[in-house]
Amino acid sequence: MSLRFDSFRSPVYGRRGMVASSQPLASEAGMRILQKGGNAADAAVATAAALNVTEPCSTGIGGDCFCLYFDNSSKKVSGLNASGRAPSELNLELLANQGITGFLPPRSIHTITVPGAAAGWVDTINKLGTLSLKEVLVPAIELAEEGFPVAPFTARAWKRSEPILKSGPYGEEMLLNGNAPKEGEIMKNPTLAQTFKELAEHGKDGFYKGRIAEAIVELIQSFDGVLSLDDLQNHKSTFDEPISTNYRGVEVHEIPPNGQGIAALIALNIIEEFDIASMKHSSAEHLHVMIEAMRIAFADTRWYVADPAVVNVPIQELISKQYASERRKLIDLTKASIDVQKGSPVTSSDTVYFSVVDGEGNACSFINSNYMGFGTGLIPKGCGFTLQNRGANFTLEPGHPNVLGPNKRPYHTIIPGMATKDNELYASFGVMGGFNQPQGHAQVIVNMVDFNMNPQEALNAPRFTIRDGTGGGKVALEEGIDVATMSILSTMGHEIVPTSGASRMIFGRGQIIKRNPKSGVLCGGSSPRADGLAIGW
Repeated sequence: MSLRFDSFRSPVYGRRGMVASSQPLASEAGMRILQKGGNAADAAVATAAALNVTEPCSTGIGGDCFCLYFDNSSKKVSGLNASGRAPSELNLELLANQGITGFLPPRSIHTITVPGAAAGWVDTINKLGTLSLKEVLVPAIELAEEGFPVAPFTARAWKRSEPILKSGPYGEEMLLNGNAPKEGEIMKNPTLAQTFKELAEHGKDGFYKGRIAEAIVELIQSFDGVLSLDDLQNHKSTFDEPISTNYRGVEVHEIPPNGQGIAALIALNIIEEFDIASMKHSSAEHLHVMIEAMRIAFADTRWYVADPAVVNVPIQELISKQYASERRKLIDLTKASIDVQKGSPVTSSDTVYFSVVDGEGNACSFINSNYMGFGTGLIPKGCGFTLQNRGANFTLEPGHPNVLGPNKRPYHTIIPGMATKDNELYASFGVMGGFNQPQGHAQVIVNMVDFNMNPQEALNAPRFTIRDGTGGGKVALEEGIDVATMSILSTMGHEIVPTSGASRMIFGRGQIIKRNPKSGVLCGGSSPRADGLAIGW
């Protein structure tokens, strides 16, 4: 199957509500909830559940989620961190006794952290929603029971992970006649529908206790993992105060660590003193400044971002304008700085993203992920979802802030974004794709603010990504950036990887919805790097 990205997309307009996701049927599920009278939070959870059915190669209830919510009546942005923690019995000594040192293999049984999404969905509805969870999950349950035609990008990703699913004991639950479903084939997932029904009926207890919890633990312990029923029952989400920085009059909000959204804020602070608007978009000058800013941001965040409940993370110092001024001095406009080291701020003691704005102007920026595609690919018996491998983001380096430890949350790549201007919603936005995410956040904000692009243009524009999310990583440049520019950047010292065709999925997908505060008109876009779309009402 060949996949192209060159189709033209117009921005989508509406006034009574909008849903933008990476899967049309999931966007439609969210829209059904808006039309039923639900608000942005209700529609976001409906979309999350529908994506679990229609795009399980990226997301699911066996993973984690985060959201940012803009309340148009109070003009406040609130945050939910629904990421799970490592098992209480997991530590470096146990790993060393099993011969695991240096790093945690990406699909080791020990990468499974407690799935936080189920609690996150319940908490979102209870705190922010207006409908019941039973009402909100109806579209997803129908999709799972009645079946849905598989979309092209999803079919490709499903096929790529077919061996992982087949390696587990219950892989047939998420395969069609023993194989990954093909584009256009009807796929059903009755066991996932049953999981959703139990969550709808019993709330968190329907997932973290009883049949589903027991199936999770039985599966993990059969592979010598140590996650327990107590680990599941003790799980809780946290409602965290978002962190933000002002970029040329636009307040950009992110979830604080253990998420990596802080990297986007650090980079935007560094970029702000450069006259980006005077540069040609995708020129060597434009790309060099942004790549260098992201190198510096990653040098800091890959060290400092960790679970703030366990270690001290100097958040306010890292996102201060003063710190950005010092770090900006590392940028040489003539050459790449490919050996950037972490700074010392003065201290005091494959993912789905989607966006929903309702007719009242409330916005929910929501992200849900298994981490690497299907995560571990392991399916608890009779549950219809895979378990995440988010723990792969822990380091095993003693003394490192993000070192693996009991009941600890790992460095998290998935991040929702929200932007306000003059206390009004400016944009609910997000970009998926591992360590690409803060890079995508910075790029789409710059596209909208400095280059005056609408949401669809901001998502269509060619991107760069530092592939491994480190200060010295190789830089992939997307088709659409001319060869001469790539050559200049290479001469400057950047290790460039030209990227085209289906490989462009490494640049992440993304969705953006903007709202005109005077007219209430919504303008949305969805990345052409995925199957999805924005639906306006």
